[in-house]
Parts: sequence; C-alpha cells; structure tokens
Amino acid sequence: MSRAVRVVWDEALTSYDFGRGHPLAPVRVELTMALSRELGVLDRVTLGGCAAAGDERLATVHHRDYIEAVKRVSETGEGDLSWGLGTADNPVFSGMHEASALVAGATLEAARLVWGGDAEHAVNVAGGLHHAMPGTASGFCVYNDPAIAIAWLLENGAGRVAYVDVDVHHGDGVQAIFYDDPRVLTISLHEHPRTLFPGTGLPTETGADFSAVNVALPAGTGDAGWLRAFHAIVPPLLREFRPEVLVTQHGCDSHALDPLAHLMLSVDGQRAAYRALHELAHETAGGRWVATGGGGYELVQVVPRAWTHLIAEASGHPLDPGTRTPEPWRAYVKERTGETAPLTMTDGREADHRDFDDGYDPADPVDRAIMATRHAVFPGHGLDPGVLG
Repeated sequence: MSRAVRVVWDEALTSYDFGRGHPLAPVRVELTMALSRELGVLDRVTLGGCAAAGDERLATVHHRDYIEAVKRVSETGEGDLSWGLGTADNPVFSGMHEASALVAGATLEAARLVWGGDAEHAVNVAGGLHHAMPGTASGFCVYNDPAIAIAWLLENGAGRVAYVDVDVHHGDGVQAIFYDDPRVLTISLHEHPRTLFPGTGLPTETGADFSAVNVALPAGTGDAGWLRAFHAIVPPLLREFRPEVLVTQHGCDSHALDPLAHLMLSVDGQRAAYRALHELAHETAGGRWVATGGGGYELVQVVPRAWTHLIAEASGHPLDPGTRTPEPWRAYVKERTGETAPLTMTDGREADHRDFDDGYDPADPVDRAIMATRHAVFPGHGLDPGVLG
C-alpha cells in the first residue's frame, strides 16, 4: 500500500525530559525505537534526522514573548508560572527550549517530506505535544509540534488539512490554534472532560464552519465502543472534507493500563485504529500522511508495542499481533527500567466492533456520545446525523 516512508529520528529527541519521576519519560521513545529496530520494522523505512525549528517557525503558532520566556527559563532553570513554565506538569529543565524546538523540527520535517513528495508517509514518535497553547505550556507540552507542522503546510500551499487525534486527552491546543480556520478540520476522540484533563472537548465546541469535531467518550470505554465511535465519525467527515494531507496524533494513553486515564483499550484496538487511519490517508488524502506519537504513560507494557505497530503500519508491512518480542529487547528493557517486558505484540484481543449503521441504542452511553457529535457537526458538512444505511 505504501511507497516511501520516513521515520524522523535523532537520539537527541530523548532530551525532551522533565526529570526523574515525571510521567512523560523519554525512555518510552527510546524503547519504541529499540523494539522497532529489533523486529526489523526500521529496515522497511528510511530513517532521517531533523533540525530544530527556528524562532520564526515557532512564531507561526506561538507568541514571541512566550518563546523568549521558554529560552529564559531554559537557561536559568527558574520557572515562570505566568507562561505555565515551572508547574508540576511542566517543570523547567536545562535545555528546555532546544529540546522542545527539536521535537517541533522533527514533525515539521515529516510535513515537509510528505508535502514535497519525498515521502508518502512520515512518522515522528517523539512528537504529538498537542496541549501547548500559543502563549502557555500545558499538559507536558511546551511547543505544539502538530500545529507548527500544520501551519507550515498551509503556508506552503495546502488548502485543506485534517488533523485526527486519538490521544485519551482532548487535543485542545491544536483545536484552539485553528478554531477559526476552516481550512483545518480537527477531530479529537478522547475521554469525557468531566473525568479527565484538560476539561475541554465537548461536542458543542465546533469551530469555524464546524471544523472542530469532538467525540467525548465515557470513562471505561473499551475497544468495541471506541472503534464504533471512530468509524461512526471519522471516515464520513474525512471523505466529505477531502484533505490534501492527513496529520494524526497517536497518544496511546487510551490503553487500559495507562495510569493517568480511564479508557480501556488494548494494544490490539489501538493497532486497529492505526490501520484505519492509514487506509483513510490513502482514500481521502492521496496517501499523504504525517503521524506523531503523543501521550502514553505505561512506559514498558504499552508505549513501545503501540508505536512499533504504528511504524510498521505506516511502512505497509504491519506486524502479526502474535509476534514475540525479541529476547535482546526484553533484556534491554530489564537493564534500562528493571521491569519485565511483554512477551508478545498483542494483548490477545480481537478488537471487533459493531458498526453504527446497525442501529442506535439510546441506552448506550457510547452511542449517545456518537449522536451528540454527529448532531453537532454533521449537518454543517452536509451529512445526515442519523444512523447511516
């Protein structure tokens, strides 16, 4: 299915590190790349580096005063709470600006490769820092790399960009940055804001020309409900919008083992979402697909397997879920973390779902969430919010 595929990688991307004990530990990215390498996934893609995003590029999304504040705290090590820098979520660390700009530069490079035709798909698993606002750090995110890449795409001729965010947390930063820009369709599937940070992402947040789409799922939603919601919302909107590029954020904190959230997906359900987005990139966006990582705080059992599946899917050579994790990788995990690594690339789930066009159940909270979103945005796209079929 896929032609040239680039994974943007530089070991220095692990320098985005809030310190010991912080949930967003860079070892998750390190273990992902190690697993992908041991399984031969990286043999099927081209690895390439990147440069840090410069101030002018950062300023297409972020206020210049904020960029200067990040530089300042990066040098002094002293927080500045007026910019959200130095909080428990976003503690200051030496080199914060440089590390954050490099993450942004990696996703920017992915967008350049895809838009320029040098790659059909490009992946930056270190990216997906979707909570950063124009003038505030938020939710472990300093610079909003997906938004910076989207801004570059618009500046360089893309007329329609779709952004699909499957992180368990609402993609609030990307939504806010493009809320009044109908050239960007943002779709976020996330845990309901009543029970999870950042407390936004209701279906009623619809943006310019209904270009902001939010699917707020109840805590406890598993593979079947999540995939039912995805297929009821995402494909019809992407087919109608016809993006020239698809940008996706793949936070895997929707997993049942994630310590910070309350959805109940498996690695198998997440893998099914990656497959669906890959197919939609080809169907609706001419194959142009920029994929990033995102959240994910079960650092050993979940993140490396999920994002290795993502890279494998993008490569056009998806892994058999029953594949055993290599012994050298399991030994490396034990050495780096002291934990026992998973033995296979599956959680043993089928990840089946019932299509929404089989009927709406008003007693099902997932179905109610689906209908709330469809009623909020489908008519604005010329789509019938009722059950399809």
